[in-house]
Amino acid sequence: MKWVTREKAKVDRIACPWVISRFVDKDPVFLFVPKEKVLETAKKENAIAFDTPGAELFHYEENGKEYVSFDAVIKKYNLKDAALLEFARIVRGADANMPDAPPESAGLEAAALGFREIAEDDHENMKLQFPFYDAMYAYVKGKMEGKAKLEHTKK
Repeated sequence: MKWVTREKAKVDRIACPWVISRFVDKDPVFLFVPKEKVLETAKKENAIAFDTPGAELFHYEENGKEYVSFDAVIKKYNLKDAALLEFARIVRGADANMPDAPPESAGLEAAALGFREIAEDDHENMKLQFPFYDAMYAYVKGKMEGKAKLEHTKK
């Protein structure tokens, strides 16, 4: 399946391809285009648009809380993996105004900004960041099983 979003990906536009490729579509093709071309490209390429205004898979509000496109993918495809749902809180905290964001959200946002700076294009950005997302997901799974936790040392 083809998927299309805005170019110059940061958090949500890397998180979505990661969750799509790991949980939804085993052979996805991702297209990154200028913001004003996303919906037109989706129609022309018979692709699913995400993380852009007007797309079904976009930020939404529910019960007074903001959710991001990563959440929209999870909701649309009825993904129930407990670690993935917890990981979604981290992604949401990195991409939206979330007053009670998990501490990992700040690190995810910082890493996403750094990867965007060093990547030549959005496809390289995905290639670089997917192992990071795999590691974060593994961390969340381990944390839920009591194997991992953030430890802050005071100096």
